[in-house]
Amino acid sequence: MQETAKVKVGISIGDLNGIGCEVVLKTFADNRMLDFCTPVIFASSKTVAFQKKALGIEIKYQGVNEASQAIDGKINVVNVWKESPRTQFGEATEEAGEYSIRSLEAAVKALKEDAIDVLVTAPINKNNIQSERFSFPGHTDYLAQELEGNSLMFMISDGLRVGLLTDHIAVSEVAQAITPEVIKEKVAAMERSLRMDFAIRKPKIALLGINPHSGDNGVIGKEDEEVLKPTIKELSEKGSMVFGPYSADSFFGSDGYKAFDGILAAYHDQGLIPFKTLAFGKGVNFTAGLEKVRTSPDHGTAYEIAGKGKADPGSFEEALFSALRIFKNREEFKQLSANPLKKQKRGK
Repeated sequence: MQETAKVKVGISIGDLNGIGCEVVLKTFADNRMLDFCTPVIFASSKTVAFQKKALGIEIKYQGVNEASQAIDGKINVVNVWKESPRTQFGEATEEAGEYSIRSLEAAVKALKEDAIDVLVTAPINKNNIQSERFSFPGHTDYLAQELEGNSLMFMISDGLRVGLLTDHIAVSEVAQAITPEVIKEKVAAMERSLRMDFAIRKPKIALLGINPHSGDNGVIGKEDEEVLKPTIKELSEKGSMVFGPYSADSFFGSDGYKAFDGILAAYHDQGLIPFKTLAFGKGVNFTAGLEKVRTSPDHGTAYEIAGKGKADPGSFEEALFSALRIFKNREEFKQLSANPLKKQKRGK
């Protein structure tokens, strides 16, 4: 990519009955956003026109047949479909799920072909999107299949980065799913991401315990003693700055998280409840560990306010700017890696 070219940001539109299209259109209604990137929205001109009118959002865009035709300085809408799907704001319909799949598939295809540089995904409904083509708990698992690398669900905001050892699985399956191999894989993915995506030379990572109080030396479950502690010790002996396991309740309550560059939680709610409490509205879901950059806002379809013009685009905007920062950090990382003499000029 030429230095003068703007980063092409591909955007999958998400569930048409939710707030995805609204936050996207509100973000780019401010023309100054085009100074930072070239948006490429995967939907259709007819769908965007309907949403624009229904929500009362003034915005100009141009329709294109494929992402490679996108023009800098304009909002580009790739016509993934020609028909006009029925929009029922606030309803979880099979039709909306089908079009969210079509948008996502087209965006990921363009990402793999380098027609776009990064991908920002608007929220989907994890139930109505299920089909023979999409049988995943969410975006992260689908992208892990489609793109090269070892994926890590990484929630990020200013000064707080939380990854997960396990993501969309039942709580009853968590302890069994956390093995030494999984821990090593996720720590490696987080370390690499912190170096490559966030310009942190020597990342310091905290692991949260699986059981309450990290098992209290085996009194409340043996997983922390038998799995987490030996693996953390092994990783530390090999040079990784990995610490823990820490009791999750006091770790966040005492601001302990501020001493670390990244945190690995044992399971979904253990990491995401404190993250969203501390960063909601400004948090970003980043799929780390993959060859391509993908981010998403930290909220869902918000059916309860869909179509009412009340959606706050703040988290989507954060997801967009995070994708741009990460992409540029990766480009710099590649250059520095190619010229080791410049490594000393990197961040901390």
